[in-house]
Amino acid sequence: MAFAIIGPHLNRELVMRFHLFEPRAEAHIRKSLEYLEEANLAWVEHQAAAEHHAALAKMYAERIARIEGELKNAHQPRSMLMRQPAEESRDDSERSKAESVVVYPSRTTR
Repeated sequence: MAFAIIGPHLNRELVMRFHLFEPRAEAHIRKSLEYLEEANLAWVEHQAAAEHHAALAKMYAERIARIEGELKNAHQPRSMLMRQPAEESRDDSERSKAESVVVYPSRTTR
C-alpha cells in the first residue's frame, strides 16, 4: 500500500532493486558447474596420488621382505652356505639375494 502512495515510477525502481537480491538461477548453476569441475579435477589428482602411494607401499613391502631375506641368509652358518650349488650351475634368476649383502666383521672378532 505504501508503494501506491509514492507513485508508480518509484514503485518500479524499488521492485528492480529488490530483484537484484533474489537468487539468480543461471549464476547459481554456472557457479555450481565450476565447483563440480573443480571437485572432479581434485578427485582425479587424488586418485593418481593414491595409485602412486599404493605402488610405493608395495615397493617398500617387497624391499622389506628382500632385506629381511638377505639378513636371514647372512646369519646362516658358513657350512650351510657351502652346501649351496656352485654359481655356474645356477642361473641368474635363481641366484640368491644374499650375495648382495656385504658381511662386515663383528666387533667381537676384532
